[in-house]
Amino acid sequence: MKAAVYEGKERVIVQEVADPMLNEGEVLLAVDACSICGTDLRTYRHGDLKINPPRILGHEFCGHVVESRATDGRYADGTPIQIGDRVVMYIVILAGTDRYTEMGRENLSGKRTTMSYHHDGAFAPFVRIPANAVAQGNLFKVTSNISSDQMSLAEPLGCVMNAHSRLGIGLKDTVTIIGAGPIGIMHALLSRAQGAQKVFVIDTNEERLKMAQDFNLDGAILSTSDGAHRERIAQLTNGNGPDVVIVAVSAATAQNDALEIAAKAGRVNFFAGLPKSSPVTPLNVNHIHYKELSISGSYSEKKSDFQAAYALLHSGRFPASKIVTHRLPLDRIQDGFHLMETGESLKVCIAF
Repeated sequence: MKAAVYEGKERVIVQEVADPMLNEGEVLLAVDACSICGTDLRTYRHGDLKINPPRILGHEFCGHVVESRATDGRYADGTPIQIGDRVVMYIVILAGTDRYTEMGRENLSGKRTTMSYHHDGAFAPFVRIPANAVAQGNLFKVTSNISSDQMSLAEPLGCVMNAHSRLGIGLKDTVTIIGAGPIGIMHALLSRAQGAQKVFVIDTNEERLKMAQDFNLDGAILSTSDGAHRERIAQLTNGNGPDVVIVAVSAATAQNDALEIAAKAGRVNFFAGLPKSSPVTPLNVNHIHYKELSISGSYSEKKSDFQAAYALLHSGRFPASKIVTHRLPLDRIQDGFHLMETGESLKVCIAF
């Protein structure tokens, strides 16, 4: 079969690889759709020390069961896995317990492995689901007629859910998201669903801001070097600043902007980290001190977050069809990276 294989920095090559062979307890999926994540793009451009190449990338996927060696394999809800079922996957796989799994925060566990980092991913016609993942109930059966490319959003939407679980957004809040890519738009939509009074997005890319206007937000603001966007947010929030600011772009300037524009007693979430090659940046921490800001980080997702994302997508109340803007065959994955980098797309999905 052909697969998109990561071989090192700026080397993701579509090439022939062996078809996966199942071991005891494993399940084989035929991949219907696998979306490109910002992490895939960052791995392509900058490399990733957690990945030992060669490795098939792709972790936001939906597929159907074509073979199983899990004799008593069951979904998260306890129903049996059957050939032909369409499924999505919670991609964090545990190999034991530690204090974080006991806290219900398996995303932070030192005993976790992850699809496309430690196990071959789904930028391929078939993907093998490890026995540990099957035994832990990491597969979720798709029970509605939602398309597979839209259902592939369950994984990134779960990561967004993880951040929101600590922000407590509600009816009294105004929210600003810095970064209007697919993750930023999901943050905006979830903020609205939680009852936020007003939701704004900020971005440096005018194409992304045009697409953001299709989601009925309260403002899509261009970030400029002269800082006019900060003044604009202040105007739109009666001089107070937003109660919640979410940084959904890997840029130090965005982190500083978040502290600058947040309201007193506001909550700031650094959803996006900085490149590991340059993770240290000066921040004006006086904003944290004098405005009594609450700062949180967000990494990956808990299974409960994934389940909540899965349920929201099934409900039909989330406009997934508007977030998936491009569908490409596997041999055009490089075009997908380009569409993401230029801001011409929101979510790019590789379809099989």
